[in-house]
Amino acid sequence: MRIGVLTGGGDCPGLNAAIRAIVKRGSSEHGHSIVGFRNGWRGFLDGNAVPLDRNDVRGVLVHGGTMLGTARCHPDKEPGGLERVREVVEAERLDAIICIGGDGTLKAASRVADTGIPVIGIPKTIDNDVVGTDVSIGFDTAMMIATEAIDRLHSTAESHNRVMVVELMGRHSGWIAVAAGIAGGADIILAPEEPFDMEKVAKRITYRHRSQAGFSIVAVAEGARPSEESDWSLDTTTDEAGNPIAGEIGQQVTREIQARTGYEARLTVLGYVQRGGTPTAADRLLATRMGVAAIDAATLGVTKKFTAVRGPEIVLEDFSVMVGKTRFVPKELLEAARGL
Repeated sequence: MRIGVLTGGGDCPGLNAAIRAIVKRGSSEHGHSIVGFRNGWRGFLDGNAVPLDRNDVRGVLVHGGTMLGTARCHPDKEPGGLERVREVVEAERLDAIICIGGDGTLKAASRVADTGIPVIGIPKTIDNDVVGTDVSIGFDTAMMIATEAIDRLHSTAESHNRVMVVELMGRHSGWIAVAAGIAGGADIILAPEEPFDMEKVAKRITYRHRSQAGFSIVAVAEGARPSEESDWSLDTTTDEAGNPIAGEIGQQVTREIQARTGYEARLTVLGYVQRGGTPTAADRLLATRMGVAAIDAATLGVTKKFTAVRGPEIVLEDFSVMVGKTRFVPKELLEAARGL
């Protein structure tokens, strides 16, 4: 068999581990030929293909990013995109495609699969918001990076009696902010799932500084928003895609906290730092397991499925499980963040 593989959407740690597993398992165990496509679905539409063998993936396990490159391109939204995918499949004599990506990339993969082309998906996103899997590739590394940043902010906050605000990625779900905030001991965590009241935030910080500690750490997801009951509104600006601009909410929250409490407040925006660097052992293991499961499924002729974590096992879920949905932080975890 000839199997195509691509990575789409934003990069994240662990992508190379998944590619490596697909190539090594596919060539050694199944005798397949693996064809990589550079720059995601964009490269696929352009026919930008490169053969991959064991030598090509040697040493990539520890590297962040993706050796194939990536792009935010969805063939179902490109004029004649789906027809062009079929042309490339026929030209490259592909028997199946393994697509590694987040919700947008996998949604596009499901549209390709609907045309009759065998497609298997692998979920990756530091936001951890793909429905149907307990965790996605890249989340553990991003959470660890964010936790370390919060750990480091503690010493400066305490030394200067400051409020330290750290803005973390998470447009629609607050997995990084909540998980890293809890693990790093943040005093206040603001996430999209639970709109906040700025006055209550200010009062809690004031109480802490007067009765418990002379500093506070506030973790805020980039998609967090004030509640309708709040006496403060966010001056929202978005990019061309309608998404929040990095740093905007962090700056406004920091200014408002300082104005309401009188305490010195400083902002740290981690931004793309959360996406980069060496993947954790957990992400390398997860990516490897998902890569193996995907190539095994492709070998059996399975299609319209994506790999997913269910407890201790890797299972295959229908694309319909995740398309058009967002995996939000559960109420239990939000309550735990509030109560610490």
